Amino acid sequence: MPNIAAKSFPAADAPRPKYVEVALPLPLRQTFTYVLPIGLQENVKTGARLIVPFGKRQLTGYAVALHAELDPELEIEASALKEAVELIDAEPLLTEEIVRLTQWTADYYTSSWGEVLKASLPAGINATTEQIYTITAKGRDELIKLSTAKTAKVQILQSLNETGETAAREITKKFGASAAQRGLRELVKENWASTFHRTLTTQVKPKRRKAVRLLPPEFHKPNQKNLTQVQERIVEFLLKENGEIVFTDLIERADASASSIQTLAKHGLVEIFVQEIFRDPLQDATLPEITDLVLTEEQNTVLTEIEKALEVERYKAFLLHGVTGSGKTEIYIRAMKSTLERGKSALMLVPEIALTPVFSRRLRAVFGNEVAILHSNLSTGERFDEWRRLKSGTARIVIGTRSAVFAPLGNVGLIIVDEEHDGSYRQHESPFYHGRDVAIVRANFANAVVVLGSATPALETFHNSHVGKYGYLSLPNRIGNRPMARAELVDMREVFKTDGKNTIFSPQLLEAIEETHARREQSIILLNRRGFSSFVLCRTCGEAIRCNNCDITLTYHKREAKLVCHYCNHRERAPHKCPACASKFIYFVGEGTEQIEDILVRKFSNLKIARIDRDTTSRRKSFEETLMQFSRGEIDMLVGTQMLAKGHDFPNVTLVGVITVDAGLAMPDFRAAERTFQLLTQVAGRAGRGTLQGRVLIQTYHPEHYALRHAQTQNYENFYAEEINFRRNLNYPPFVALASILVKHSNYNYAFDNAEILRQCLQKADGERACHILGVAPAPLARLKGEHRLQILIKARNRTKLRETLDFALADAQEKFCDLRIVNVEIDPVNLM
Repeated sequence: MPNIAAKSFPAADAPRPKYVEVALPLPLRQTFTYVLPIGLQENVKTGARLIVPFGKRQLTGYAVALHAELDPELEIEASALKEAVELIDAEPLLTEEIVRLTQWTADYYTSSWGEVLKASLPAGINATTEQIYTITAKGRDELIKLSTAKTAKVQILQSLNETGETAAREITKKFGASAAQRGLRELVKENWASTFHRTLTTQVKPKRRKAVRLLPPEFHKPNQKNLTQVQERIVEFLLKENGEIVFTDLIERADASASSIQTLAKHGLVEIFVQEIFRDPLQDATLPEITDLVLTEEQNTVLTEIEKALEVERYKAFLLHGVTGSGKTEIYIRAMKSTLERGKSALMLVPEIALTPVFSRRLRAVFGNEVAILHSNLSTGERFDEWRRLKSGTARIVIGTRSAVFAPLGNVGLIIVDEEHDGSYRQHESPFYHGRDVAIVRANFANAVVVLGSATPALETFHNSHVGKYGYLSLPNRIGNRPMARAELVDMREVFKTDGKNTIFSPQLLEAIEETHARREQSIILLNRRGFSSFVLCRTCGEAIRCNNCDITLTYHKREAKLVCHYCNHRERAPHKCPACASKFIYFVGEGTEQIEDILVRKFSNLKIARIDRDTTSRRKSFEETLMQFSRGEIDMLVGTQMLAKGHDFPNVTLVGVITVDAGLAMPDFRAAERTFQLLTQVAGRAGRGTLQGRVLIQTYHPEHYALRHAQTQNYENFYAEEINFRRNLNYPPFVALASILVKHSNYNYAFDNAEILRQCLQKADGERACHILGVAPAPLARLKGEHRLQILIKARNRTKLRETLDFALADAQEKFCDLRIVNVEIDPVNLM
């Protein structure tokens, strides 16, 4: 694990702070010091949000340190510092633990601390400011003299006179950006208008509704008249509802009127009050029945080791290496129970939003309202309320995707990272971080236990367990000693020889589908490529239709009749003729999940077939609904991408067909073989989880590849032995530390010039030649979203040397006027594309 740096926090008896260090949510790797006005000095605390000036703007920042005096080594004059404008939080939203964790994250991943802090809070919670303009007395006098003038400046002045205080965005909308900016600047300079910033309310707030509750007899007023029939019905209904209900629900369900309820309130029988409503993501969910399962001997051994570590209350990391269907989830639940019994809280990370419905329902069924959910597919209000339940301690278990690693849990005792190998834990946009590795560091900070679970661990994780960095826990057998699915490689070269043409489905797979559904069993068909056709080609001139913004061909989506870029979402109509030569001979090449679904619906018209990919699951809860229908047997076959490969338990699935994985093997990335092996092993694990043995058919033109051979036997150890030698021989992780630098800009020459400055600074910083610097070179995806992408790779046997070289080079490059705004640094990248 990397070195952990901690920021010191002021003691409770520290002198009154005069200065505050603020991290701003900007792509800047530094904090800023502000003067605290006397009115804020007693109230501001570390972790609170403040409004501070930054250039001509006012921004929401985060207090990360308080100082009574300025550090003399920084050579900062107090007179040069600006004052903080406003304190937003009387009580900090960010705990000291989260401030410390986000600082480590920003330092390790060379990210902006302010951006990491912002990412740790629920969306919509941050206050924003807007610039307001108003006319001055001098401006009104001048307006009388200039009433006949028609310049933009005068028109803006007239508008301010008519509307009073006006936001800059409204003026820009009315007069255009250029005219508004120039006119407002001149008006303020001449003192005809003044400007100030106004703090806007946050986008998300607690939800409050009017409610009614029964009052005890001592509140009833004497000499009351007999209740009417409607009033009696209201009282009886409230008694059934434990004495309290939302006002509108009472009217609707008790068939009552608002006046009847208000009359009861006047008589002191009921009270009408404002009630806070928590928005529950699982409010209408059907929870599974909980049965008391008996653990196997292997499960008991694993659970005992985890509970021993929980008892000690010191940091301990485990790799839980269990084959698919071995009962890892039950161990997670029992470990959480042990954690809660010890008065601590538990955090569970899953790689995909797709996995949260199943896990969260099961956890809610076991732990009730102590479970909270955090992921981006919740509504803003739901996420805000779940976050508040965790912050208040009402909920002590959280399940979520990578950003949930920053959940405001107190007294963390256990962190579980399920499917720890999954690349989805990596944040590929600023702020960069890896959810799994941050979870390990959080466990270290909290003296907690962290369990990394997977059937196909990341090579680095398995290597760490071999060298003793992590404890190794194994579940080598499925529950009930059920056999693993029987995997077969279908050589599509032989199919081509027989058919004399390329075919999507081999006869073996089509026959297996027939047999499976004749037995009333279910199947899953995997192709890790969405859309209908991979790209569009002109058979006359050979032109492939490419994205205007990216160095990539457009994918044809038949139902939309559109060509779509899967990177920037550029869309255009599918052509009837070649845009280059006007030929009508347009050829749609390759296949995606949409085409696979179409073919299967035609071939097996008697089957209910559904597709799961990003195109079909864009509507909220659509993915969850489809999975539940499949689980209930209402759908016979699922067609989809890798979303189907992870964590799902469908006992009636006995066949998994993989159309092809050859494209994944051909990726220019040293992890291509590892990803392919993991995908195949994981999807094979969806078959045969009930009483019957499953079957997996993998179609390929490269059956001799070692990743496919070992996926066929589902033997991780054999794959690891072969892959680790490849990594060792070619100096790849885990034997070296790796950093990837991407320099991105719309102008290629500008990007290249800055990349060259950075390369020279890296070579200068690496005086001991401890690093191997590769590049500057075009990235495998050389242009995305209108930006040219140039890549520099840095390898080093010593992680400390790599960071020293990188940090020195970045500082040197900044002094040489390298534009670091277009430089993205990824430490331990999981994708080199």
